[in-house]
Amino acid sequence: ILDRSLLPHLGDTREDRIKKAIFLGRVARTILELSVGLRREDDKDHYANKRLKLAGDLMEDLFRVAFANLMKDLKYQLERSYARRRELKIASAIRPDLLTQRLLHALATGNWVGGRAGVSQLLDRTSNVSTLSHLRRVTSPLTRSQPHFEARDLHPTQWGRLCPNETPEGQNCGLVKNCALMIDVSEGFPEEEVKLLLADLGTKQVKGQQTQYTRVYVNGDLVGLHEDPGMLVSEIRERRRSGLLSHEVNVRYDDNMGEIIINCDEGRIRRPLLVVRDGHVQVTRKHLEDLRLGRVRFSDFLRNGVVEWIDAEEEEDTYIAVYPYDVPSRCKSCKHPLSRDDVTWVNMGSRDDEAELECEYCHGSFRVKSLVTKDTTHLELDPQVILGVAAGLVPYPEHNSSPRVTMGAGMAKQSLGLGSSNYRLRPDTRGHLLHYPQMALVQTASMKYVAFNERPAGQNFVVAVMSYHGYNMEDAIIMNKASIERGLGRSSFMRTYRAEERRYPGGQEDHFEIPSPDVRGARADLSYASLTPDDGLISPEVQVNGGEVLIGKTSPPRFLEEETDFLTPQKRRETSVTVRHGESGWVDSVMLTESENGSKLAKVKVRDLRVPELGDKFASRHGQKGVIGLIAPQEDMPFTALGIIPDLIINPHAIPSRMTVAHVLETIGGKVASLEGRFIDGTPFSGEREEALRKALEENGFRSNGKEILYDGKTGRVIPAEIFIGVIYYQKLHHMVSGKLHVRSRGPVQILTRQPTEGRSRQGGLRFGEMERDCLIGHGAAMVIKDRLLDESDGTVQYVCGNADCGHFAIKDRKGNLRCPVCENTSKIYPVQTSYAFKLLLDELLSLGVAMRLQLEDLK
Repeated sequence: ILDRSLLPHLGDTREDRIKKAIFLGRVARTILELSVGLRREDDKDHYANKRLKLAGDLMEDLFRVAFANLMKDLKYQLERSYARRRELKIASAIRPDLLTQRLLHALATGNWVGGRAGVSQLLDRTSNVSTLSHLRRVTSPLTRSQPHFEARDLHPTQWGRLCPNETPEGQNCGLVKNCALMIDVSEGFPEEEVKLLLADLGTKQVKGQQTQYTRVYVNGDLVGLHEDPGMLVSEIRERRRSGLLSHEVNVRYDDNMGEIIINCDEGRIRRPLLVVRDGHVQVTRKHLEDLRLGRVRFSDFLRNGVVEWIDAEEEEDTYIAVYPYDVPSRCKSCKHPLSRDDVTWVNMGSRDDEAELECEYCHGSFRVKSLVTKDTTHLELDPQVILGVAAGLVPYPEHNSSPRVTMGAGMAKQSLGLGSSNYRLRPDTRGHLLHYPQMALVQTASMKYVAFNERPAGQNFVVAVMSYHGYNMEDAIIMNKASIERGLGRSSFMRTYRAEERRYPGGQEDHFEIPSPDVRGARADLSYASLTPDDGLISPEVQVNGGEVLIGKTSPPRFLEEETDFLTPQKRRETSVTVRHGESGWVDSVMLTESENGSKLAKVKVRDLRVPELGDKFASRHGQKGVIGLIAPQEDMPFTALGIIPDLIINPHAIPSRMTVAHVLETIGGKVASLEGRFIDGTPFSGEREEALRKALEENGFRSNGKEILYDGKTGRVIPAEIFIGVIYYQKLHHMVSGKLHVRSRGPVQILTRQPTEGRSRQGGLRFGEMERDCLIGHGAAMVIKDRLLDESDGTVQYVCGNADCGHFAIKDRKGNLRCPVCENTSKIYPVQTSYAFKLLLDELLSLGVAMRLQLEDLK
């Protein structure tokens, strides 16, 4: 029992008993330390206790199960052939498709081993940002149904590793996270090499109860004791910084507990920090210059001990300075307002106790006190790298309330841009394309690294903040008709339809062709007018509307019907591919190829021009979203003294309660950018100062508060208020009204209940629910209730047997005569109007052996 069943992960031989004894001793000691108050409870949300599973780990799990299945099946096949006295052949006994299908099925559905769903997902291609963000997503395995408040909270160890703002709103909030800009996931380093190194550095074996020595753990495993912990830790760090030891190894000395914790396993999120020795940074101006010229790479910095990757465990053993110095609000020489990016650190890496800074505007230098002290062990690279891909696009996020940055990051992923440059060739099911994307006038530093300027997803709008005849209440926006006609906010939507000539058992298969009139379900002749006669495909650049045929196709009959002679062949079915209901557009491309099983495959792409219309959704980068409430003619819009007419009017009530100060700041910045013909830096924590922007507005002849006098376009009179107006980057989101609009008069019904189908995609009805019914009951509108719930839903006339002791539903026989199938009565049968769902209930009760009898009476 001791060898086989107790702690089998430590080994199952007699020699491993000492390991197990030490392990049990550790367990007992830890519990005692906790109960007497020497040790705190472990924090399961601390990122030292978490590991990321990347694609390799997940595929390993999947392959392990699939391969075990294959081996089990192989054993079964061999046993079966042995029982039948056949010769054993591995080649014929192995079924390779078992392994392949298991892997393919899991990747296609996202259902992994261990009952996890959503492991593999379809890559989001709405825009370039959404793709990058989707590739850096981290999903927690916790269930959404239970309230894990601690798991959803922002933990201090997520700083610099996971973005504090980019997370979904609602049920997944805080469980789905995104990586920060500069992280590394450890790949793992062999434990044995670390243990050999520890032995060389004087680590003793564990023999019995020891209290005076420091315990050394490698990946949570107690490997020995050491008498000089400070020397051991500093020696390991020196070797790592000089490139003698892998940078995957992280070490922490916990002097409270007397433990040295070394980690070298895979899946730890780590972040880079600048190394500080004796109060001086190791990086110099020459390092940065070499990096800029491409002489050295980031990996050389690791080997030279300038930068190192720190995991959450080792970070507990560091003292990190966020900034090396504080920048004065104004330059001491030229009095220009300064931000962090407006000064250059001249004596970086020198032995001075003060930092020497050079002003970018007047090139005068001045000295400030250094914030790096003797106790400091590391220095942040730049505080903006705590943000992720999407949150890094929001300019000046430190001026916003946090949920608004979260919304801004969420909507950057829904913005239309240039998702891929080969969009004409890609056969994606859905694709969006903004026609005239622009670079943002207010930039952030991370845009350079996520290629946002090469693949932008928005346009710079001239925006005025004012109310306009009540058309922009409740976050609605008013757009200028002339701007839309000049191409503002135009996009294309592309949808690919696919059809395959499938093969069926019995040698039958589908055919691409124009269905002949004798095919079951054939449409009117005009439906197939635009198809090519020889292959049944539509030609490119043909205009199509909802329900029109794109690919003509016929299939063999589904069932063998009763009245078939063996001489007359059965009728084929019409299974053409049509344009989705409610969509229209132009055929963009038609591709004919073959699928992996060798059958003919056709893909038709339809593109639709989407011009902004009432109900289309737009948003700034600060979570200020709204739909178009009015498209006003240019001559009715207000205009400035210079004749500038805004593209967009938003409501002033959208600003104060939401505290999106950065939205206002970006509007001023965009105004300065367009006046001076340059980009404004709105990088998080180090963008251009507000005073500098206001000063620039004054220098260009405008009011420093960004307000101007506007004239009413309808009357020509001055509007008796100052209106805030400027330029800000707006995004068109993929929620367009043409994709939401839905009406129905008559349409398809469900087969089971004969009630209208549900949902826009199935041309469903609009549900008249319980609460609506309650209103009508309260009004006493009986006939309206009957109309909604019976006539317009599943009202049906059923024939009921009038015998007092029968009361079952009657049926029609082949000649069309009514008879009761239970009591064979044919005379007393009466029509009753009822809901089909009621008849279904009676039938289902009959199947349980419960006979519900309908007692008929005459209407009095």
